Amino acid sequence: MADRTSYAPGTPSFVDIGSPDVTAAAAFYGGLFGWGHNDFGPDAGGYGMLTMRGRTVAGIGPQQSPDMPPFWTVYITVADADASGDAVVAAGGTIVVPAMDVFEAGRMVVCQDPGGSFFSLWEPKESIGCEIVNEPGSFCWNELATTDLPAARAFYTQVFGWGIDPGVDASAAAFTLGGEMLCGSHTAGEGEFPAWSVWFAVADCEESAAKVTALGGSVYVAPNDMGFGIGAIVADPDGAVFGIAKLHAPA
Repeated sequence: MADRTSYAPGTPSFVDIGSPDVTAAAAFYGGLFGWGHNDFGPDAGGYGMLTMRGRTVAGIGPQQSPDMPPFWTVYITVADADASGDAVVAAGGTIVVPAMDVFEAGRMVVCQDPGGSFFSLWEPKESIGCEIVNEPGSFCWNELATTDLPAARAFYTQVFGWGIDPGVDASAAAFTLGGEMLCGSHTAGEGEFPAWSVWFAVADCEESAAKVTALGGSVYVAPNDMGFGIGAIVADPDGAVFGIAKLHAPA
């Protein structure tokens, strides 16, 4: 289902990016995916929403940590941000930004898992997160690269109640929620930084990869068959890495 009006707790439900040049980044992603940019203005600190058909597909705002390269962040819906933050700590994770209200949109917590990967918790109020998913131009998957897969499995299953799909090998883990495939993880390769990656669906991976380059971005892994579809790993002009994929079947 592409249009969403709610997410079950434990579901990755929103993605956003902090950019050193929000206007330029919004133009890049608009050129690549056809997104619009709804800037909330100074009261929101320059934060805004990226939209498709007038509906939210991602968020964008100024880069908060100049000592780190720009990156995409995944948010996971929870019923209670404060309680889930406590669960993160109890499972060995770290709270980077404690629970805070985001106007009337919701309540959030910024976390790191025991391997150092960033993610955020989202307790929805007026905003559920992404209102369109799993269709070209929208969020379709996220994947954790970790240096300790057993520890990552233990952490995320404890905090969110995720299951593990039995049809994976020792070097990967497909997480499930309610028996449905949710997101993935794998042992980080040589030189791969532990992090959650964000993937967007496209209608034609080769064409979209070429457009990334034309718009000033980079292609790190050229389009190839990744099992779930034809995928590529790319970066925007500021170096924020993300994946694009022409899915073989609905995600």
